[in-house]
Amino acid sequence: MSKELIIFDMDGTLVDSSLTIARAINHVRKNLSLDPMDEHYILDQVNNPNINAALHFYEASEFTQEHEIWFSGYYAKNHEEELKLYDGIKELLLTLKTKGFKLAVATNAYKVSTLQSLGHLQILELFDGIACYDEVKNGKPHPDMLKKLLNELNIDISNAIFIGDGERDQLAAEAIEMDYFMVNWGFSDHEENVIHTVNELNKKILEIQ
Repeated sequence: MSKELIIFDMDGTLVDSSLTIARAINHVRKNLSLDPMDEHYILDQVNNPNINAALHFYEASEFTQEHEIWFSGYYAKNHEEELKLYDGIKELLLTLKTKGFKLAVATNAYKVSTLQSLGHLQILELFDGIACYDEVKNGKPHPDMLKKLLNELNIDISNAIFIGDGERDQLAAEAIEMDYFMVNWGFSDHEENVIHTVNELNKKILEIQ
């Protein structure tokens, strides 16, 4: 099954942003006069497809522009100290580019914080497309971001694969029958049918070229 496009989730797949995500959510909660949540609990729930994340974290029916401003503001102020790539990720991306793959990101993060994160980590220029939460009608587990990237890059679904670390990612891929790889070095606690190391992921991708 030859592939042309590799789409990555960002947080928990490319970027170790666990500390920043948990603290940014609690920063928004503080501005809403809500008590802080345990950081481990936040990370356990952030990829849960069975919750309304806005309601769960912010006691709101949906995310608002105010939430985005507070969350992105925390990201902008703290990403240099708190974000890092998982070991081997930049080397993987560079290898895939030299092999001729197109690369993209589909993330439930906002566009502002996504560009800041990828730019700070010096991998932004490696991606041919980026789809974020505030650019589509529905975030993951809906497949809107994946469809957006396929349309913009003019690539058939059979020539693409999505790589993520959680159920939201998997459900998004399954909704449009896109091939999917699950990794478990981020927020995922899955043990079966998952990829455990970046080297293993590299081998899996090259097998399908």
